[in-house]
Amino acid sequence: MNGLSPWALSASSELAESQTALYRTVAGSFEFKVYRTTDSIWILAELPNGGRAAFRAAFSPGGTLKIAKATEKAQGIDLELESETGKQRVEINIDQRQSNPVLRYTTHLKPKKDLLIPFWPKDILMNGKNGRPENTNGKIHISQEGTRTGLIYLTQTRPKSSSILYLQNLTALADYCEQTQTSCADTVGGIWPEIGFALPSTKDQPLKADKEIIINDAFVTFDAQTPEDQFAANQQFLNLLARVYLLLPRPETKYQDWPGILDKGLKDLIESPGCWSQVAGHKYFNAYVSDYTTPPEIMVQLAVLLPLMDYTEWSKAELEIIKTVKEGLPSFYDPKLGVITRWLPAAEDQLKGEEEQKQPGVMDSWYLHHPLINLSRLALKGDKVAEKLFLDSMDFTIKVAHHFNYHWPVFYKMDTLEVLKAETAEGKGGEKDVAGLYTHVMLQAWELTQENRYLKEAEKAAKTLQEYSFDIFYQANNTAFASGALLRLYKITKKQLYLELSYQCLAAILRNTQIWDCNYGYGKIFPKFFSLFPLNDAPYTAVYEEQEVFCALHDYLKHAEGLDILPSVKLLIAEYIRYLVDRAVYYYPPMLAKQMLQEKPKIGEVDPKLWIALEDLQDGWEKSGTVGQEVYGAGNAFGILPRHYMQVPGESFLIYVDYPTSGYKAIKGKDIHFSILGDKQLMCRLMIVKTSMAKLPVFKVVVKGDKTHLKGISVAKGHLEYQLNGNTQVNISWKH
Repeated sequence: MNGLSPWALSASSELAESQTALYRTVAGSFEFKVYRTTDSIWILAELPNGGRAAFRAAFSPGGTLKIAKATEKAQGIDLELESETGKQRVEINIDQRQSNPVLRYTTHLKPKKDLLIPFWPKDILMNGKNGRPENTNGKIHISQEGTRTGLIYLTQTRPKSSSILYLQNLTALADYCEQTQTSCADTVGGIWPEIGFALPSTKDQPLKADKEIIINDAFVTFDAQTPEDQFAANQQFLNLLARVYLLLPRPETKYQDWPGILDKGLKDLIESPGCWSQVAGHKYFNAYVSDYTTPPEIMVQLAVLLPLMDYTEWSKAELEIIKTVKEGLPSFYDPKLGVITRWLPAAEDQLKGEEEQKQPGVMDSWYLHHPLINLSRLALKGDKVAEKLFLDSMDFTIKVAHHFNYHWPVFYKMDTLEVLKAETAEGKGGEKDVAGLYTHVMLQAWELTQENRYLKEAEKAAKTLQEYSFDIFYQANNTAFASGALLRLYKITKKQLYLELSYQCLAAILRNTQIWDCNYGYGKIFPKFFSLFPLNDAPYTAVYEEQEVFCALHDYLKHAEGLDILPSVKLLIAEYIRYLVDRAVYYYPPMLAKQMLQEKPKIGEVDPKLWIALEDLQDGWEKSGTVGQEVYGAGNAFGILPRHYMQVPGESFLIYVDYPTSGYKAIKGKDIHFSILGDKQLMCRLMIVKTSMAKLPVFKVVVKGDKTHLKGISVAKGHLEYQLNGNTQVNISWKH
């Protein structure tokens, strides 16, 4: 039996007695009815097998809600309401264009007087045929954490009826939050059967009288299927999220001058003394600007080196900085242990132990594997020093995996493997996605050597990931690398399990995104739509993890070419990438207002003029850069440029696409061909970007299967801009 609040008791009683619906419609297996009770407007969804879900679209606490006007329309009903609180307008729409119907209800409030809201009930009441919510049950697979997407994904299990994904468009709440100085954090959740969204409570900043604002904008999609296992739940979540995403109001993106941004960042990275330390005759990157107390870390060196190499391979430029970083890498190898170490051994005595992992000989589990992945990437490019460092570390890495039975703790001692911290939090387990990182490392070793033992190790580790479902996510980039490794393992072995596990990783990543734009407080200064959090409980988004996830998802789509993967995966990955390319520039302090930057960060210093990215962007009411200015996030621009700008031999222009692309072929003096990935239902931007003062030639841009030529629009700096659908093949030709 579920406990109920007085609001739920009153609502369930009135709903059970409601006879005359204001509106009703049937959509597949679902029937929707709109009722007025004393203080609320309810949308009652009749689910298969006797399930019910009631959605509160309007509420007037302690008063009577009167209908001033009701207007039926093709896909729903609009209501104008009056009460002691003020006037409300409710727009109810039911989209039936696909197999999963989507209910949307949007509520506007114009208060009669300045209004404080100390409490607001959740807007979903799960129910049964007999009108007794206390006798129902269900599984809440996902709900909002912090300022992530305001969603809740659930399955009703008693009665066994259906699954629902509810998403509150928190972007629409900006005026409410701005007036009341509240946050959208943790506004969607609850305990069965009272769940959903509740307005953040106000204390001393009221809503202004006679000013209309939106107080609810909910999207709800329904599926008659109840997932039988975690893999079915992963796929259902991805599909339902994509279904709602297509209907969401989404902000426009802008073209950002990444070539210019990269030049500024490269200059500051090379020339700023705050980015470097020197130990025993070698120069090393600091982790944070002006952090001279922490010894050099191998992860930091490689996290900047590999994107730099991506850029030089694309641009054919030569950078002395690459040689400088490479020269310092062998110093991280410990011949006694037979493995690379996190901290530079020559400077490890600088560690003061102010954090539990900042002690000599202590390893954070993912820190062992991440540098090995980057060393293996260097090795596969032909770097023999990196290959030796990588392969010489394999026996120790495998020994650790066997010791922990492929279940890595958070911290352990390198020499004894003594566990110093077993779990991220009590009952939460260790770093769960490290098994996926290890799978990636082993696949790289197998690719380098063709030794079968590495492939066997990859499979053993991968199979342990079945234990975690949506909870697999420890750190965003680890989980993203795991998703790609699992997809590769599926391609090698043809075992469906590994494809399902790759979806599991992607579902866990997407549950940790922010699919709304924080347009209140400092959030008015920079976009955050479709941003990603580095940890499952982090209060901010972070440049390093986002940049690495961005690159990993590009690789995922490349590995997926020719495979029959979920359309929802292609759609959501392409959209995450498109929005990152727009908003990642706002990690750089010169793009932000000085008053929103933290003056005294946790580590080092923040220089508002330096084109080195901040680690963190916060909720609109918090200052950003609280952790520091992140040198190891410098890969941001160097990762974006080679993946989104195509060089045209012998010409003074670049081709830019904000979606991921593949199959680029350029014929000098003739034309170029490539495919745009993603989904045809959504649009992306293609730009002809001028790189000199010369006049652009006349272009012919054609999409395969469409005989008409696309027309470009001349934009700032003489560039040309085109809008295209995703999942298309493009041909561009030109004449001077």
